[in-house]
Amino acid sequence: MATGSVHIAIVLNPFAGSGRGLALSSRLVHFLKEKDISHTLFSDPWPTDFVGYTDVWIVGGDGTLNFFINKYPGIHLPLFIFPGGSGNDFHWMLYGDKPMEELIGIALTAPPTPVDAGICNDRLFLNSAGAGFDGVVVKSMIGKSKKKGKASFYKAVVRTIFSYREQQYSIQCDGRQWEERLLIVSVMNCKRAGGGFMIAPQATVWDGLLDITLIDPLNVLKRLLYLPTIEKGTHVNKSFVHQFQSKAIRINSKNPIHIQLDGEYICAHEMNISILPGKFLFRHL
Repeated sequence: MATGSVHIAIVLNPFAGSGRGLALSSRLVHFLKEKDISHTLFSDPWPTDFVGYTDVWIVGGDGTLNFFINKYPGIHLPLFIFPGGSGNDFHWMLYGDKPMEELIGIALTAPPTPVDAGICNDRLFLNSAGAGFDGVVVKSMIGKSKKKGKASFYKAVVRTIFSYREQQYSIQCDGRQWEERLLIVSVMNCKRAGGGFMIAPQATVWDGLLDITLIDPLNVLKRLLYLPTIEKGTHVNKSFVHQFQSKAIRINSKNPIHIQLDGEYICAHEMNISILPGKFLFRHL
């Protein structure tokens, strides 16, 4: 796009990544000023809408992005997510580990591409919805400082491994219904979650499908043994792992379900999840 017609809104979570988002936004503003590209930085509060802007750059991690899409669910402007958080799994899905100079170039010149989103109990997510074990992990991290990547998540996972008890679920999907006790229920739009755990290595955000992973009960020793395989994405052929794709799934439990959506915690007795194909536009090569 011609930079003369550009007016970029930068939205920042100043607390993302223990301040890393703030430093990154300063770098972006410096670049745009040098190139004389029109922009406005929003930190607190964010605007009610983006009328008059051509693009929105989001600076933060998966949690910041989740807050953004739920605050502006109908936005149709091209978006770009800069990795300013502790967990940047959706950013990695689109852009990998590209250096900042290349990311800025993509944000300014790449065409907008529709990407899928998920919806769970009327709340949007872009990366993942998880029930049970990873919901409890995320709950345990509320209010705690998070390190970049999966370090903080990994520590919380190891702590939870020793105490978590599998939950009984009723699952409805593609005309089938069954009852099952499970360690993990993971509904992925992207390949990875938790800052780098490759839960659904075959997933994409362009296929109009959710990638669902169900993991059977495991004792503590097996949980510790197989944790690295889940981290690396080599768990998919294990006998206790069940993976399939669908456009929708409903999960119920008599007990409250601890749920994480893009690393944000909620609690409910039901998860009603479906895919929204091509819901948002992100600039992507």
